[in-house]
Amino acid sequence: MDRLQSMRVFAKVVEQGSFAGAAKALDISNAVVTRHVADLEEHLGTRLLNRTTRRLSLTETGHAYLERVTQILQEIDDAEAIASSHARKPSGTLRIYSLLGFGQLQLAQLLPAYAAQYPEVTLDVTVSDRTVDLVEDRFDVGFFVDFQKFDASMVARQLGVSEIVLCASPQYVKKHGAPRTREDISKHACLNFSYEQVRHGWPARGENGEMIQIPITNKVISNNGDLLRQCALAGMGIVLRPSFALGDDLAAGRLVRLLPQHELGKLSVVMVYPSRRLLSAKVRTFVDFITKQYPRPDTDPWLQK
Repeated sequence: MDRLQSMRVFAKVVEQGSFAGAAKALDISNAVVTRHVADLEEHLGTRLLNRTTRRLSLTETGHAYLERVTQILQEIDDAEAIASSHARKPSGTLRIYSLLGFGQLQLAQLLPAYAAQYPEVTLDVTVSDRTVDLVEDRFDVGFFVDFQKFDASMVARQLGVSEIVLCASPQYVKKHGAPRTREDISKHACLNFSYEQVRHGWPARGENGEMIQIPITNKVISNNGDLLRQCALAGMGIVLRPSFALGDDLAAGRLVRLLPQHELGKLSVVMVYPSRRLLSAKVRTFVDFITKQYPRPDTDPWLQK
């Protein structure tokens, strides 16, 4: 039998002063009550109750055991009450991981509204280009792009499809002109990531749909996307970034899009969390909140602002 349930039955027998009273209070049969207590005593190897036809009394061991069992059962009840409360009311710490560019430029704009709505939730946010294991690193929710790896057993909700856009500041275009063809990109100062796969060329889709590499001349190389963005805003060159990283600058006119007729690639942005079942209130409300911000997940919301 369940030992925890046997402990509860034993405590109820003492409280009610009889097996019959415990059976009535717990809505189970006398035989089941007797079996629970007998199994508990057999497991412990000692008698807990002295039984006569007229009354029950605790043995010395029974007194000591009841005192500890009462504490344990109270702690379990308190823990269940706390967990149940957390499941109903958003509270506690919500640990979030995000890809660096998305976290800095999109998620940071959304978090204040969620925090205002759910003030008892503490947001613990990690933004990094390092891919993490949500379960191992104890994150509740993560934001990834499709080339990042995450456990296939996770729940993944697509938020949008971010187009890779080529941009420059208006002052750069005024001074150096805009590329008219993809081949013209090679003649311009490029602000580029230091990753080996793009260090010497930028990807683009060819006339037949195949991916090609455009040779480039690097003006600035960095592992940080926001640094490249700032260099682009300062007129130092052209930059190739996902729309979620540059969409606000395009909408405000701080950057202008170049070669919009050519597809330079796309990235799916997904929100990932470990399970659909028994989500805590803080995770459930956050997932619902983010999902409402992106009602058309098959489109690029960052170019439509």
